[in-house]
Amino acid sequence: MSGWTSERIGDLHGRVAVVTGANSGVGLEASVELARHGAHVVLACRNPQRGDEALGQVRVRVPGATVELRSLDLAALASVREFAADLLLDQPRIDILLNNAGVMAPSTRQVSADGHELQLATNHLGHFALTRLLLPALGAARVVTVSSPAHRMGRIAFDDLDSEQSYQPWRAYGQSKLANLLFTMQLQRFADRAGLDLLSVAAHPGWAATELVRNGPAGSGWIGRVMSAGSGLLGQPAAHGAWPLLYAATEPDVRGAEFFGPGSWGGWRGFPTRITAIDAAYDTDLAAALWQRSVELTGVTYA
Repeated sequence: MSGWTSERIGDLHGRVAVVTGANSGVGLEASVELARHGAHVVLACRNPQRGDEALGQVRVRVPGATVELRSLDLAALASVREFAADLLLDQPRIDILLNNAGVMAPSTRQVSADGHELQLATNHLGHFALTRLLLPALGAARVVTVSSPAHRMGRIAFDDLDSEQSYQPWRAYGQSKLANLLFTMQLQRFADRAGLDLLSVAAHPGWAATELVRNGPAGSGWIGRVMSAGSGLLGQPAAHGAWPLLYAATEPDVRGAEFFGPGSWGGWRGFPTRITAIDAAYDTDLAAALWQRSVELTGVTYA
């Protein structure tokens, strides 16, 4: 995959791709490239106004694109259920599910509509439920779940999963990103046991200069200023950050349970490559325990 860019994506005509968090950043850039190469792209966005703006951008940047906007709030399980039910009525087959939407390290603890810590709810539980609810249409699909180098600081705190006893922004974010990887690996095990052709893989964009960074921890405080400055110096464009996600979603040599990220600058930027997560991400017992807790918290059962 040396020097791989989105220009090398093959023909995607006839394929359907669903991208969560498609209104900005790497989600928007991935949507543009999927549409540019012929896929019908479903932009799954929480904010209607920003979703409309993203829809307009895709249509301007890719004349003739087949793209649509649908409302999805991953932090509200009722919204996830409604989105999935409505989409299945129109799309009996989905070829690519890009679980991209995320919240990064808000400075104070926030909760979802269902009462869960916001990062856990958006980054993990919402995607856990969405993937299951769309499973009837996934078939031989590629499910790409977006993690982060921050998974390395993650620990699954089963005794305080929702950070009710103690909230630390980066610890909670790291937990959610480790959860993304544990879900990726366990979903592939589930698919293998069930005899499904589905491929579950993970990717991360490195340090991409996106709104996720600008609107992250202490947005206007000193941490936010440092991160904004760092993005300017070290961050790569969102279009480049989307490359590992797009490689994972489209290339024929991808195998289940693989992890992709930038290959230079310590994984912060560069062309996509296969990478290895921390050992905990491959822990089958930990993955099974988180899977069961996620079933309990979402009420969504994989069977």
